[in-house]
Amino acid sequence: MTTTEQFAPWNLDWLLQDIAKSVPQTRHVVVVTADGLCKAKWNTDQETAERIAAGCSGVRSLAAALSEELPPHEDRRLRMAAIELPAGFIFVMDASEGSHLAVLTDRGVDTGLIAQRMRDLVVRLGEHLKSRPRSDGQLP
Repeated sequence: MTTTEQFAPWNLDWLLQDIAKSVPQTRHVVVVTADGLCKAKWNTDQETAERIAAGCSGVRSLAAALSEELPPHEDRRLRMAAIELPAGFIFVMDASEGSHLAVLTDRGVDTGLIAQRMRDLVVRLGEHLKSRPRSDGQLP
């Protein structure tokens, strides 16, 4: 059983297809748990999705740590982190309690459109993307 299959009695992968199909140059769409596991994926194999999940969890943690250097604010959730590389972009957004949405794109993507589609998905599916924290090494 893959990590994605262990999270829910139904497969959430199909929920992510709207981003991948509606925004040209989208490569990978992954829902990541707060501790770096792949909860759902679209347009990628399991091994790649798990690498993306681990990396994006690190990005999320780094953003949270750096947010402490900003003026105090009660809401420290990650709205969006965008990393631009020569080959493309990495976007990470808090999706719901314990989950993040990660999207990797090619260089020429419409960054505004991808950000809008990510936000729309999070608003529409927030409850379905929620992940409980693990206890005693058990998956949620």
